[in-house]
Amino acid sequence: MKTNFLKQIFPILHWLPKYQKKMLWNDAVSGTTAGILAIAQGMAYAIIAGLPPVFGLYAALTPQIVYAFMGTSRQLSLGAVAMDSLIVAAGIGTLNIVGVEQYIAAAVFLALFVGSIQLLLGTFKLGFLVNFLSKPVLSGFTSAAAIIIGLSQLKHLLGVDLAQTNQIHVLLSEVVSKVSQTHLLSFGIGITGVVLIKTFQKINKKIPAILVVVVFGILLLYFTQWQLDGIKIVGNIPQGLPDLRIPSFNKDQFTELIPVAITLAMVGFTEAISIAKAIEERHTEYEIDPNQELIALGSANIIGSFAQSYPATASFSRSAIQDQGGAKSGIAALFSAGLVLLTLLFLTPLFYYLPIPILAAIIMVSIFGLVDFSYPKKLWVKNREECIPYLFTFIITMTVGIPQGILFGVLISLLTMIYRTSNPHIAVLAKIKGTQYYKNIRRFEGDIEIDDRILILRFDSQLFFGNKDYFKKELLKQIKGKGAALELIIINAETINYIDSSALDMLEKIFDDHKNQGLRIMIAGATGPVRDIIFKHDLIQIIGKENLFIKTSEAVNAFLEGTTNSDIQKKITLQSKTNTDLIER
Repeated sequence: MKTNFLKQIFPILHWLPKYQKKMLWNDAVSGTTAGILAIAQGMAYAIIAGLPPVFGLYAALTPQIVYAFMGTSRQLSLGAVAMDSLIVAAGIGTLNIVGVEQYIAAAVFLALFVGSIQLLLGTFKLGFLVNFLSKPVLSGFTSAAAIIIGLSQLKHLLGVDLAQTNQIHVLLSEVVSKVSQTHLLSFGIGITGVVLIKTFQKINKKIPAILVVVVFGILLLYFTQWQLDGIKIVGNIPQGLPDLRIPSFNKDQFTELIPVAITLAMVGFTEAISIAKAIEERHTEYEIDPNQELIALGSANIIGSFAQSYPATASFSRSAIQDQGGAKSGIAALFSAGLVLLTLLFLTPLFYYLPIPILAAIIMVSIFGLVDFSYPKKLWVKNREECIPYLFTFIITMTVGIPQGILFGVLISLLTMIYRTSNPHIAVLAKIKGTQYYKNIRRFEGDIEIDDRILILRFDSQLFFGNKDYFKKELLKQIKGKGAALELIIINAETINYIDSSALDMLEKIFDDHKNQGLRIMIAGATGPVRDIIFKHDLIQIIGKENLFIKTSEAVNAFLEGTTNSDIQKKITLQSKTNTDLIER
């Protein structure tokens, strides 16, 4: 029992005993390649978050090691990512923080806060909550955030000071007002970096374009000393391992960080699980466990915060490199973390001359690739209703703020879902000529047989307090439309999977009223769970067990021809966990 529990918490115990030496080469090569990218991206993304570059390395160290032991994906690479970095900057930027040290302390505490939320969600198996982040919401949020992230790097590309903001109109206004102050050398190096990355990517995607550009930038500044002419460089990066300390807690900041922490926890998990699931499709030797992923991600952020990491999650580019490089296990992540460790211990001086405009170029190329305008076009053509949460999230994220964008996006998705469930599809059915099929009269208008004596209604949803009034209104409207000729009401219950007490009370009153008016009521196609509910309630007494049928056609034939159910039909229609005495044998 203890062993199984440990294997559940530490999935590495499942695959490590089966690890084969032949896997080591692929893990080493893919992990090292991803590690090189993690170093360059980590420093760039730390700048987005408003932190010194070294904190991007801290985020690529401890979280990766923790995830290698606790994660269920064997190719996922954790560390700093652009999206989360921008959310960190946007969230902490709203606080009244004075001084770099306080800012760093808030970012590190945020990792602890985010990790705690993720760990709790995973412990209580609430991974399903991420489903409320629909694809239109995520796409709108990602595209808007990517544009903001990319444009926020213009200050480094142009070499000018711009106000820290995540509101597009404020940012563009700042750029326009200060574009005349552009530092031409910084701009030239940045644009060169963009061109080189794009060129190498077109020539051969296997070329480590980012690494090439980083080396180019370092050598250029080393030999030209252009930093003396105003080009900003990374400068001194603290050498050695991060200090181990308990994240400092500021109770005044705690309340203000709650919405940011919740947003980061959900977005971070969504990014990680989306990448992990996409990679999982190409592998058959393991399965992703969403709740364990939450526990692993939460633990990585919590433990990482004690080693000076700010919020980390899975990186698409680095995970793709590990997967495409043939990574077979979490050992690849350990190689990646190992390279980051060597860099912190011995190699940080090599990055002294790295130009900030080069980091800006890396960010802009990586980020603008996340902008997807083909998806909203597709939605507009195929499902305009889905465009509403997309546009809402996109606009709010661009104009109000990143946390607000995704929170309001989730809200509009929930409201849309509530509207759909409260106003579900209802179809009036009739027999298609020459068949025993009963279909929507609106779809088969020229092929149906209308009998004014019979009303067949199909309700395509669960029936509960939120839509019972809608059902009642539509049913009474159809009854009125049939007029005095109506003799039979058939409720096709094939698509009803649940009826709550409020809806049962409503059905009982309507059916009782119309039964007293001489109308016959039948129910066809009720599933087992729905039959259980009907037999527990007085509704069965009003309808009568003889008016339950398997198929709509059988109900119609019983009315027209006076046929009765066979023994096997009775057994099926009357089967219920709570009804053994009503079944006629």
